Amino acid sequence: MSSRTTPKVAVLMGGPSAEREVSLSSGRECATALRVAGFEVVELDAGRDLPARLAEIAPDVVFNALHGRWGEDGCVQGMLEWLGLPYTHSGVLASSLAMDKTRAKAAFRAAGLPVVDSVLAAKAEVMAAHVLPAPYVVKPNNEGSSVGIYIVHADSNGPPQLSDEMPETVMVETYAPGRELTCSVLGDRPLCVTEIVTAGWYDYHAKYAPGGSSHILPADLPDEITDACLDYALRAHRALGCRGLSRTDLRWDASRGLAGLVLLETNTQPGMTPTSLAPEQAQHQGFDFPALCRWIVEDASCNR
Repeated sequence: MSSRTTPKVAVLMGGPSAEREVSLSSGRECATALRVAGFEVVELDAGRDLPARLAEIAPDVVFNALHGRWGEDGCVQGMLEWLGLPYTHSGVLASSLAMDKTRAKAAFRAAGLPVVDSVLAAKAEVMAAHVLPAPYVVKPNNEGSSVGIYIVHADSNGPPQLSDEMPETVMVETYAPGRELTCSVLGDRPLCVTEIVTAGWYDYHAKYAPGGSSHILPADLPDEITDACLDYALRAHRALGCRGLSRTDLRWDASRGLAGLVLLETNTQPGMTPTSLAPEQAQHQGFDFPALCRWIVEDASCNR
């Protein structure tokens, strides 16, 4: 940061991804918290003129509150490295790896972490016939926040008919039954484990709508499973090379004990909305929201 009395933070939000509205909510919440924490804050909706706007604002730090493609996949991180502006969260490589679900799984397998089987397949092929035995899940390979999720159940009459918005190549993965768990990592410290309870699938609405889901933290789990979740989240964070804050999602089939715990994916830009999981876990560990946002800003750098 510069030596000016009140550091200036540019909060990037919005952008052109499918998660624009969530990012706007995250960004506004973070901007408010950073002002409470004593920073000068400029809110910036990320458009094509982003480099020029940043040059004009001349921030000491860029707080990345973008979600989805372009903001979460290494693109904006590379631009910030080029501009020499310290920024928050993960760097270029970790962001790219985490957003590409297939490559992230390869990194997790190499680290000895349990993941379900999956394949990449053409959209037309997936709609023509089952490419994996049901039950399975179809999702974009490079989106987040449960955007474009299709669950094909064991008793399904046929393959899914995907929307026009789905990409031409999709990921198809074996369905992991069980309880929905998640664990955030701050720096090099796993925070706690939350169980997410919903009426059905933990989809986009359940994640972001008030009342869409309930969060139990810390999750009521056997010590062995809690410890494994904390361990897997930290190892996933390290395997991808994450920095700052990340959140890893898991599923646990209690009938299989430890063998029933699998890692789904790691999010390098966790949501920072009123219903988001990472801020709740930080609060449980003694970081109120302004303190969490301050920590993230003070962790910012280039060469991440």
